[in-house]
Amino acid sequence: MNFQIVGLDERQFEHLFGASQEVLDKHGIERMTVETRPGYPCRISLEDAEISETVLLLNYEHLPVASPYRSAHAIFVREGATRAIIPPNEIPEMIRIRLLSVRAFDADGMMVDADIVEGTEVQPMIERMLSLADVDFLHIHNAARGCFIARVDRA
Repeated sequence: MNFQIVGLDERQFEHLFGASQEVLDKHGIERMTVETRPGYPCRISLEDAEISETVLLLNYEHLPVASPYRSAHAIFVREGATRAIIPPNEIPEMIRIRLLSVRAFDADGMMVDADIVEGTEVQPMIERMLSLADVDFLHIHNAARGCFIARVDRA
């Protein structure tokens, strides 16, 4: 089963890049300087930010569906990042080094399967879940903190 891991589109965040602290405060967003790597996984570039880079920590609605699973959570985005173009069937290092929760959803945004896996072992789980007829897409989350990492679609 071919799959595609998709980073977030930077255009939805560009108005925040370089924004004043006053603007960020109005939206409950924190600007942080990266102190450790890994530790600040950017949902746009699908890479961990480098030490001394700035990231924005913000609440993001990653599952904007009309179902009980509608969901938002904190994510990091690197200021000035551009959307990652991940080749089909490839898994970025940012995903491979974490303990993950993989969640499968149908076209109505209802969860139909979920499991936890080490990032180094996620590919078979992605392929298995996407082979299910009622699965429309997957979400990968950080299992420890629960935050959204990336969407997975059939390629």
